[in-house]
Amino acid sequence: MPEPAYPISINDRPDWQFELKQAYTQPEELLRALKLDPALFSEDIKARKLFAMRVPKPFVAQMQVGDSNDPLLRQVLPLHNEFESEPGYSTDPLQEQQGPVNGLLHKYKSRVLLILQGGCAVNCRYCFRRHFPYDELTFSKRQLTETLEYIRQHPEINEVILSGGDPLMAKDERLKGLINEFELLPQLTRLRIHSRLPVVIPSRLTHKLKEVLSNSRLQSVLVLHANHANEISPELAGALDDWHHAGIHLLNQSVLLSGVNDNLTALIELSEKLFSARVMPYYLHQLDKVEGASHFAVSDEKAQALWQKMTHELPGFLVPRLVREEAGELSKTAIMPDGTNTLTEEKL
Repeated sequence: MPEPAYPISINDRPDWQFELKQAYTQPEELLRALKLDPALFSEDIKARKLFAMRVPKPFVAQMQVGDSNDPLLRQVLPLHNEFESEPGYSTDPLQEQQGPVNGLLHKYKSRVLLILQGGCAVNCRYCFRRHFPYDELTFSKRQLTETLEYIRQHPEINEVILSGGDPLMAKDERLKGLINEFELLPQLTRLRIHSRLPVVIPSRLTHKLKEVLSNSRLQSVLVLHANHANEISPELAGALDDWHHAGIHLLNQSVLLSGVNDNLTALIELSEKLFSARVMPYYLHQLDKVEGASHFAVSDEKAQALWQKMTHELPGFLVPRLVREEAGELSKTAIMPDGTNTLTEEKL
């Protein structure tokens, strides 16, 4: 693995915003850091024009130097396969680029999802929102007023989900102010934050944000997105243990990805390592059919077989639900081993 991009001491290492600024944005730089020859990836590098690359150095520090098939590298390095166009794939696979308020999605009765930030700390090549028009999204004071009013007018809503982009791209003060506004709505009982940022920059799990969430009257849930056990660094595990003891519920959602985690060993190791870091495996998603990501797809038959084997190897609470999201459905669709599909909970 590369040398850590920051001192090991938690007190000495740079803060998350500094680490964000230091992220690799050029494939050639990333490849050289991993001692891989950029000339061997000339056709792959061209795919950067389809979707920008961003990879924080703490995440790169978890990759294996010299391994072009490293499961973490595969998730973030542009590949020539992204130019392939497959039937059934689109730029908006979940048909969510519309909502009652700009950036607000209300697909499920008791929950609303707020796309708070347009940017991410890392650009995953399989992202189902890789074509989302974030440049049209500005979460202004007016939008906040409209969002709060919409929630008031729908008393069935008891939970707000912060998504993006990545909502933890917002600074702690901004998040604190937003949470304070939500706390004034008596109908709300839970706040959920969906973020990949702590996985790629563990220092994002700040003491200040932990205190804001642990002291809120709203039950706080942090839903991480990790796909491989190698993503759970010692720094991340230590921070998650701290947040767990502060009373913040920790879950994980992952995506089944060809060449990354589509084998039994990888999936078992992910569940075990998550649990050792105080995180409960929650969902294992089949790939959303977004244009440019078809090379990550795993067949339902293989997914079902892997999931069934997981139930034989792991206790039930460490087996995530195997699901897919389908546009227009009122909940997730569980993919059952017998080939049948049933509706389950909402898209994270």
